[in-house]
This record gives sequence, structure tokens and C-alpha cells, in this order.
Amino acid sequence: MEKPLRGIVTPLVTPLLDNDTIDSEGLERLIEHVINGGVSGIFVLGTTGEFASLSLQLRKELIKKVCQTIKTRVPVLAGVSDSAFTESLNLAKQAADCGADAVVLTPPYYFTPGQAELLEYLRRIMAHIPLPLFIYNMPVHTKVVFEPETVREAASIPGITGMKDSSGNLEYFRQIRQALAGHPDFTFLIGPEELLAEFVMTGGHGGVSGGSNMFPKIYVRLYEAALKKDTRAVRDLQETILKISAWIYRVGHFSSSYIKGIKCSLSLMGICSDFMAEPFHRFREPERIKIKEILDKLNFHELL
Repeated sequence: MEKPLRGIVTPLVTPLLDNDTIDSEGLERLIEHVINGGVSGIFVLGTTGEFASLSLQLRKELIKKVCQTIKTRVPVLAGVSDSAFTESLNLAKQAADCGADAVVLTPPYYFTPGQAELLEYLRRIMAHIPLPLFIYNMPVHTKVVFEPETVREAASIPGITGMKDSSGNLEYFRQIRQALAGHPDFTFLIGPEELLAEFVMTGGHGGVSGGSNMFPKIYVRLYEAALKKDTRAVRDLQETILKISAWIYRVGHFSSSYIKGIKCSLSLMGICSDFMAEPFHRFREPERIKIKEILDKLNFHELL
């Protein structure tokens, strides 16, 4: 895996047939779809992959199936976040055994750790993790932020090689870039798709973009246009991506609607099942009709 990792990394949805059964055929179609779309990597078991709703055994199975299907064509980043230290290590060992390139870890959740506790946690867990590690800043769900000084110190811990930030805070982005000034090989990726172009044009390495499950080529083209500072292309592509965010992600009234919208779209496109792991459920027929209308409005065949 190159350092820093650049481009679009797809935070893969987890195709399911039921709460504890992977849609294996759909998973294979989805992986081929995003790789053919030109993405630079695949992140399995992130927020978009519903990791917190999946059993440990299913997460291990998913890592294995993804690695077997990809066969080193692009880097695989495996989420190993868990409230239990030991289970994160078990997932990291599975990822290493299956040939993943790196693991991704949120702060421990439920009890909110302080910054000193976060650094101690990272040092302790990195003593046992056999792969490079990306820290994952997701404050809306973990209720804790990796402060810039914590990120700077974490970048000096052997094995910690990058960061994915989903805060959506541009001032925080700038602070992190300053904190990482002495670590040119440390990867810095963002989640919010609406900010991808600006982030790349100001020195960010790329995005972990949920929409690339559906339309990988659009996100790859936006990244490439931003890298070249082709403002006209950026403007046109950004307009399409803003429509995807505003239309598909906002069908429904819950925070889970983002994932439901992506999964419903993939189902309508014939790629994979849209089953959602409990306690959530897939879109029902009224929302499904809306998603179909949106895909038609977007002329989605032209985006593939």
C-alpha cells in the first residue's frame, strides 16, 4: 500500500440476506463494480458497513470474503472497532491472516475516554496489532474527538499510518494538516463527500466516500479534477455529488437513512440486497419508489 494512500476509498456497504448471512453474490458484484469504477481502496466494516450491528463471527467472515474476492487488486482496510479491546485484536488478527493491508479503529465507545487515555489505548493496542492502523475520527457516534495534538502524537506511534476524519469540520481539517506537517507519509482522508474537492485542492489525500458504492467513477473523477485544480470539472462534478447527497441520503427521517438510501439504490441497480441489520430495516415501498424516481432523475446509467 502506497504511503500516503491517495484517491477514493469506498466504505463498502455490507450486503446481507438476513441478520447473520452475507449476500455473497451481491458482495462479489459490488466489489467488482467499485474496482471497475477506479477506486484506490476498499474499507470494509466502517459506519457505512453497519459494523456495530454485526456479530463478531460475521465480521470475520466478511473480512475473509472481501480479501478473497479482491485478491490484492486494491488495498483493503478492515474496520476492527469494538467496545472490547480483545475483540478488536481478534478482528485485526483475522484481517492480517486474510491479507488485508491495514486496519481502521475508532476511539473506544460507551465510556468517553480523555485524550491521554486515547493515546495510552493506541500505544497499548498497537503493541499487538500486526498491520498498519488508521485512526477513525467519528465524533457524532463515538462522542469523542481525536484532538489535533493527539493526532500529532499518534502519528509518531510505530504502525499508525493514517487517519479518516468524518467530523465535517473544515477548521479541524486545517488544524490536523498543521499537526501532521512533520509526517508527510501519514495518510489523511475525509468522509464528507460534499467537502471532498476543497479538501483535496488544499492538500488532503482523498476521500472515503459512501456514494462511491453506487457511482464510483463520479467520485474518482472529482478527486482527479480536484488534484489537477480543474475548477470547471470540479464544479460540474460537485453539482452531481451534491444532488446525490441531497436527494438519496435524505429520503426518510432517520440517521440510518444514509445507509438505507445507498443500499436501496444498489438493490434497484441489481447489484446487491438492501437488507439492513437489526435494529434497522430496509426502505419500504414508498421510500423505494422515491429512490427509483431519484435514480431516474439522475440518469444514473450515465453515471456508471
